[in-house]
Amino acid sequence: MRVFITGASGWIGSALVPELIGAGHQVVGLARSDASAAALIEAGAEVRRGSLDDLDTLRGAAAESDGVIHLAFKHDIAFSGGFEEAADADRRAIDAFGETLAGSGRPFLIASGTLGLAPGQLATERDGQASGQVGAHATGGPAKRLANAQVTAALAERGVRSAVVRLPPTVHGDGDHGFLATVVAIAREKGVSGYIGDGANRWPAVHRSDAAHLFRLALESAPAGSTLHATADEGVPIRTVAEVIGRHLGLPVASLAPDEAAGHFTWLAAFLAMDSPVSSAYTRELLGWQPTRPGLIDDLEEGHYFATPSA
Repeated sequence: MRVFITGASGWIGSALVPELIGAGHQVVGLARSDASAAALIEAGAEVRRGSLDDLDTLRGAAAESDGVIHLAFKHDIAFSGGFEEAADADRRAIDAFGETLAGSGRPFLIASGTLGLAPGQLATERDGQASGQVGAHATGGPAKRLANAQVTAALAERGVRSAVVRLPPTVHGDGDHGFLATVVAIAREKGVSGYIGDGANRWPAVHRSDAAHLFRLALESAPAGSTLHATADEGVPIRTVAEVIGRHLGLPVASLAPDEAAGHFTWLAAFLAMDSPVSSAYTRELLGWQPTRPGLIDDLEEGHYFATPSA
């Protein structure tokens, strides 16, 4: 299968490209920069230069492909107050792909998220599927991103084998620069490994190699309109995470009152306060996906998250 991937040189994309090539697929990756293009070529992929805003480029690449995996999202502006703008750009890309693939029966996968789907409850693949089914937590950009996933799943009615792969907030592994690496950096900077309240709130997690494997399985065989969960750990208590971080960095571990959290964790505080366990039971049964890489705590214990910046 000839597969076009946005975000192909990113954190998950750079694991997915060799996963697909190793399974006999051809990969074409979208690249905004020379560095991204070079990384894709080195990995054995073809390069299509452009960005998410180049809708004609996206349409052309999709038309020439047997399937599309859309991983890219403008996280660089999402954390600076532009999450709604990022979600709007995501929707334009999804619409462009949908228009091109309509009636073809070809696979179209997007990456979405699990955080906050059913706060305080074990979320399943059914949660958040219905149009307008958005929790009170999901306003603005988050609500739009959930709506984008619903639009993608609905492309099944237009002859696209669409699937939404929801990723947990922690997609971990050696080289991670995301949420978990940020929590470690904050602990090092503040001199304390903190958690909010009693720290019993839970985060789901998955190793990036296991996530890449699920994307391949979904590309090859997910039914049209599927919503899938890439969660290996259903929910790891944030206090447990803080304790491992504190031990590895030789720092005290402390509870922070909710009104102290923003000053300590800045933009990450709202995410860290959520209790969002997530099941992947349906996904595993449907596609036979079985995570094999270390879970979140075991991955932390391996120590690569604690290498000093100069190491």
